[in-house]
Amino acid sequence: MPHDLVAALDIGGTKIAGALVDGDGALFARVLRPTPAQESGERVMAAVSEVLDHLAASPLWPRVDAVGIGSAGPVDARNGTVSPVNIPGWRDHPLVDGVRRSTGPLPVTLVGDGVAMTAAEHLVGAARGHRSALCMVVSTGVGGGLVLDGRLHPGPTGNAGHIGHISVALDGESCPCGARGCVERLASGTAIARHARAGGWRPRPGQDAGAAGVAAAAREGDPVATAAYTRAARALAAAISATAALVEIEVAVIGGGVAGAGEVLFAPLRAALEDFARLSFVRGLTVVPAATGTDAGLIGAAAASRTLLRQDG
Repeated sequence: MPHDLVAALDIGGTKIAGALVDGDGALFARVLRPTPAQESGERVMAAVSEVLDHLAASPLWPRVDAVGIGSAGPVDARNGTVSPVNIPGWRDHPLVDGVRRSTGPLPVTLVGDGVAMTAAEHLVGAARGHRSALCMVVSTGVGGGLVLDGRLHPGPTGNAGHIGHISVALDGESCPCGARGCVERLASGTAIARHARAGGWRPRPGQDAGAAGVAAAAREGDPVATAAYTRAARALAAAISATAALVEIEVAVIGGGVAGAGEVLFAPLRAALEDFARLSFVRGLTVVPAATGTDAGLIGAAAASRTLLRQDG
């Protein structure tokens, strides 16, 4: 019997997803549970164990040779712990040890969710074929990951590429991370909606009150909504161009709910890159939407596991 599947977990503040994933990114035995994010850390871990139990009950389980975890962060891959901002019961939680109690001797790989998304996009998505890439998740928060010299680069703790906490406004508002003017405070879906509301935008009855509603208003020509997306696009462009200047990325891939705004985001983003990406070796940078959608976390957790186990081996 072939041993060619990875048991993948995608852990966030709202859902815990699991699947068995093959080398081409195909998913089997999917399972989804809500994250009891406001309950105790033990209850959250119990939900993870329920997902793993479902996977272990699959007739495909004997083909599993590794476990890959993509988790909201910060994560500490060296120690196997996680401290997701939106799961208060997990602070330095020994997630890898907890998973091992369910999966036994299988090797377990932990990365941040941005790194997992990057692995997915490099395997089967918009970064495929590129030797250097920055991939970003722009949603309630802003995360990311890097591919350098054709290899996933998670860094020592599994957080490399966490672009949401690059400061692009030195006198900007305080961020929960402790810094000021972080990309996340300007470009996340939460920040876009907050800025639009501060400018006087209000959703119509029945309209989405978050970033999707702001995007809809921008498509209809609302100047306040348009300005909120332009502000977010400039923050993203500043961070992307800075990253490109440091490590010479070829492509920036943007996924997450905010990327669903389409040209409302990407048009001002491309225009802003003209202002920020001025050095000769940065000008050729392209920005494209992600291709792996809501499966990115699972595909990427498995891909990261395979890649990092191979690199370590």
